[in-house]
Amino acid sequence: MRDSAQLAKFLVDIRDAVARIRQVLPADAEAFAADRTVREVVVLNLFVALQDCLSIATHRLAELRLDVPPAYRGVFTALGERGLVSRDLAHRLAAASGLRNLIAQRYGVLDLKRIHEIAYTQLDDLLAFCDEIERAP
Repeated sequence: MRDSAQLAKFLVDIRDAVARIRQVLPADAEAFAADRTVREVVVLNLFVALQDCLSIATHRLAELRLDVPPAYRGVFTALGERGLVSRDLAHRLAAASGLRNLIAQRYGVLDLKRIHEIAYTQLDDLLAFCDEIERAP
């Protein structure tokens, strides 16, 4: 991103969101489902982190004068195809973009067990994205 201050802010916000999730997330999915405050902290911070990843990705594609796909899933895939992040990471983040849409659009009741699983097992993908973006030319 040309605006290095904005990029730095996005990266700090993603890392902070991951830290907040880890700070409150119980290991047990039932405990997660039973605590509304914890659920709200986790869901909000997942949304913030995913949205900031998408913002970085779309800005990066536009900056390189590449087509920005209309669907969020395609934004991450395009980064992977162009070597701006690893293909495996791009694939995982493309799948995660669907969660961002579910949260943002409230397409239905969120599957709390699935949210817990994602928060418990996939936060490292968000941090890996930050690291790979920082290393990208």
